[in-house]
Amino acid sequence: MRLAALTEAPAAFGSTVADWTGPGDTESRWRNRLTDVPLNLLADLDGRPVGMASATAPENGEVELISMWVAPAARGRGVGASLVQAIVAWAGAQGATKLCLDVRQANRFAIDLYERIGFVDVGWASEAGDPFPERRMVRELTSAS
Repeated sequence: MRLAALTEAPAAFGSTVADWTGPGDTESRWRNRLTDVPLNLLADLDGRPVGMASATAPENGEVELISMWVAPAARGRGVGASLVQAIVAWAGAQGATKLCLDVRQANRFAIDLYERIGFVDVGWASEAGDPFPERRMVRELTSAS
């Protein structure tokens, strides 16, 4: 899924396919990615994997949603919202009070999704002059989230 995401949507991620193939394509690196990131989700639709999302461990009450992607054929079918809701539930169980993410400013479809499901844009996540500027979005978590 990660290679499919990096191939299909290279502008959406900080990593590239080249980073994770060739010399970077080692079993230990892949295992470390799964170990270092405490929540890694896969979504399937009709028995086929169609999406992924990961989340960091809580720090100062915040969990960060990272590396979310939904295959083009599954977009608009609730997969992204379901992945986020699973992270919301996990983050709440970890005692987090906020779920945050950084999203490329040019990724309007993702920003629209995040806004629909309760995220608020709180400003720039990247430095001035960054060739791929990112916005920081936050969703407050409550016991009813």
